[in-house]
Amino acid sequence: MQELFTEMITKEVKPFFSKHDYLKKDLNFYKPDDTLVYKFNFQKSKANTWNHVLFYINCSIHSTELALLQSTPPSAPPLENKSHFTARIREISPSAPDHYSLTPDIDPDQLSDELMLHLEEALTFMHSMTSARAIVDYYMARVALHLSEETFRFLLQAGDTEAAGQYLKQLQLKYGAEKRWAILEKKYAGIFGEYGI
Repeated sequence: MQELFTEMITKEVKPFFSKHDYLKKDLNFYKPDDTLVYKFNFQKSKANTWNHVLFYINCSIHSTELALLQSTPPSAPPLENKSHFTARIREISPSAPDHYSLTPDIDPDQLSDELMLHLEEALTFMHSMTSARAIVDYYMARVALHLSEETFRFLLQAGDTEAAGQYLKQLQLKYGAEKRWAILEKKYAGIFGEYGI
């Protein structure tokens, strides 16, 4: 099954990504595009055996624009540094499974066809995220804490105080009853203070 996995990466996955101008490093396929770096990572399970290979596909986007707004400046190249958008393939390709499993009783051709379809769907979604603002909007729509500090700095730097205020209210509604909210609120107040608000 390990050989089947390697063959699938070499004969199916690599040509698919090469066609879309992606580069390969280990089990990462990535594409630098202006201020964004798109990345697909094939993560093999540590519990794999000779006759069972389980793997996940992680999809991420690094934004050099958002990296400049982080509390801690990036210290590694974009490919290895914090991703600003991150998702398992299932989250952005609804027909994809949580993970892929290679066992002796699978139909390799069928699995390969399904995998290519999932990658095509995921790639379409990823390439619809064409700017830092698209990433910020994605997480604001979900009222997510992920990227919240960078989101506030991004909005305030752009002068969009209305959106920043609305996002703060939504976060407070969702997380205000949690113990950590006092810490977050103080952190957010400090960010607003950086911009004189």
